[in-house]
Amino acid sequence: MQTESKPTASQARPGQTSPDTPQPVMEVVRFRAAKDTTDQQLADAARATDALVRAQPGFLARHLLRDETGGWTDLVLWSGRAEAQAAAAQVTADPAFGPYMAAIDVSSVSMAHEAVIWSMTD
Repeated sequence: MQTESKPTASQARPGQTSPDTPQPVMEVVRFRAAKDTTDQQLADAARATDALVRAQPGFLARHLLRDETGGWTDLVLWSGRAEAQAAAAQVTADPAFGPYMAAIDVSSVSMAHEAVIWSMTD
């Protein structure tokens, strides 16, 4: 009699996770720049948070995007939802994050933590 086994974490298909493996989460923060903040100033302020964000447990990658209407998106990939939520609380409370927040119109900010279902890289 043949039994069917569940896939291990390394065998799981995209979108499936093993109970012992947290599912990666993409933090998606959309916003507009603060009044009189240039694109270069905002990008420099984001870069200045590099060490702080990298030091957070579960950090995997980060991308800063700007659309044609002047809207910005800060994408941060975390190893799991708990890590993303803990990092969001820790980073925004750190004084080193202040200049970046000052470059952002805080009334325009929306943030979500979305499960990564499928990913493709080089």
